[in-house]
This record gives sequence, C-alpha cells and structure tokens, in this order.
Amino acid sequence: MAIAPRRGGCRTGRKLVPTCGVLWGVAPGAHTESRGASALAEFERKTGRQQAIYHAYHGGVRQLFPTPQEIAIARQHGRNRILFLNWKPESASWAAIARGDKRTDAFLDRLAVHIKKNFPEQFFLAVHHEGENDVRAKAGSGYTARDYAAMFRHVVKRLRAHGVTNMVTVLVHMAYVPHATQSWFNDMYPGDDYVDWIGFDTYAYSDPGYGHGDFAEIFNRKIEISGKRSWPGFYTWALTRHPGKPLMIAEWGVWSSKRNTSYKVGFYRELGDEIRHFPKIRAMVQFETPHNQKGQDSSVDSTPAALQAYRKLGKLPIFQVAVTP
Repeated sequence: MAIAPRRGGCRTGRKLVPTCGVLWGVAPGAHTESRGASALAEFERKTGRQQAIYHAYHGGVRQLFPTPQEIAIARQHGRNRILFLNWKPESASWAAIARGDKRTDAFLDRLAVHIKKNFPEQFFLAVHHEGENDVRAKAGSGYTARDYAAMFRHVVKRLRAHGVTNMVTVLVHMAYVPHATQSWFNDMYPGDDYVDWIGFDTYAYSDPGYGHGDFAEIFNRKIEISGKRSWPGFYTWALTRHPGKPLMIAEWGVWSSKRNTSYKVGFYRELGDEIRHFPKIRAMVQFETPHNQKGQDSSVDSTPAALQAYRKLGKLPIFQVAVTP
C-alpha cells in the first residue's frame, strides 16, 4: 500500500526542488528483462510505498523518449511520478556533437517535437551520466572534459531552442575519487545556465574496502592527503563550488555480501538520521538490480531484515514529498 504525503506537507516546487524533504525514487529491475512498469509495480509492492521518481535509461539516436510506457508511469492515476530520463548520445564524439553533428542534431529536433507533443510535464534529463569514466584527456581525442561540457551545452541549447522548456537538467558524476582528483575534473562543468541539479552515483559495499563505511563515508568520501590528490568529499565539493545547486544521489544502493549480511541492514537504519546532516541532498534514487556486470546484488530485499529496514526507511517523514503538476 502506498503512503500518501500529508496535506500541506512537502511537495515539488520550481525546477522540481522539494519545498521540504527529499524526493525518493528508483531505477527498478536494472540489468534485467523486467525493467519498466512491471518492475516498478513489484518494487513498490515489496517496499510498501509509491516512488516519487522513476529513473529510465536511453542511448543513441533511434528511440524517442519518454516512451508510451514511461508516460503512463508518470501519469498513473493517483500516483503522479517524476520521470528521470537518462540519455547517452552515442552517435558521435562529444566534440563532434558540440560542433553540430548532423545525425545527433536531427535526433534532438525529432525528440523536441515528440516531447512537446506528448509530455508537457516537468522531467529530469541527464545527458551522458558518469561522463568522467569516458574522458580521454589527450587534446584532440574528442572526449576531453571540455568536450563533455561543450556537448552538454549543445544538447541543452538545441532542445530549449525547439521549445523543450519543461526539462530539468541534471549533471551526473560517478563520485569516484580517482576521477574526481584529476586536473581536468572541474572542466566538465557546462555552466550554471545549463545545469539545474548536480547528481552523483555512489554505492556502499558490504565487505571492507573501498566503499565500505557509514553514510558520511560513502556519500562524502574524502582523501586526506596533502598535495594535488587530496579530495574534500563530493558533497563538500559541490557545496563549495556550486552552492546554488540542489544535489541528487542519482544512483545509490548497498551491494550485498553473504559474509556480512548485517551491513546493509545497519546502513539503511543509519541513513535516516545521517541524511539530515546533508541538507543540499534533495533527491535519492535507488539503483535496484539482482546483479550488475560484476554479479553484485543491490536488491533491497536481499534478506528479510534488509527489506524490513528499507521499508521503515522509506516511511520516514523526510522522504514524503508529493509530486505536484
């Protein structure tokens, strides 16, 4: 049974920023054949609440989005949801797209017509998420950090010029410290006029090592080393460098371990208190999969105790935000 937000309580406002609280969402059935409405329905059934954000992934220049199924998800009677549409433009290099690649521009023009005709609601749009993983720093590669920023600007400008004024743009980083400490990292930023939210993808790991720790360690991981490779933590970096932007944890989850099943339970239990120390985080989107490319499981119901803890987490008042037109 879904939990209805309290009347007069938190709701979405300008640029989909909640008036209070944190938007709660999911990318359900990732890396499986059951993605889409059926995976979302199953996730909401087992977690006992409606999701405010539905995260879907697209790539290339063939499929227009949102798809009919995604539109139906956003408009389900009595369960309004925000679409978070994630697109990787794979038809040309970043530099070529920024210069006006004809095939990409033609797709963007068709996409603009499709969105204007079929989906006037506000939606999140991420353009080539986790771009730092594909940066090739050598000048002329077509994939430098500056090429990424120029590509992002071009896509946003092209869609806006064709009347897509309902998209809320999200710059999504990996929050992987070895990338974030590179000299080119800040060159990826397209500019305040093109970025509405800053997102980052980060995961907790049940076994000791990189990614193991409490909420603060995972979502604001630091490197305390003097010199160029020190890092203040992604949250601190965003708060300092881009203080006017709301933050989204665009993908998160806890990778399970049969050796340490209690870690996921404890992480969910602590998150409800820890999130209050990070007030710029205004949305969290679970990446739900029984297996990623490495065979790791982020399912919230990997154990009965984990599911119980996640259900309790999702019922906290801070995560009750009404999606309003």
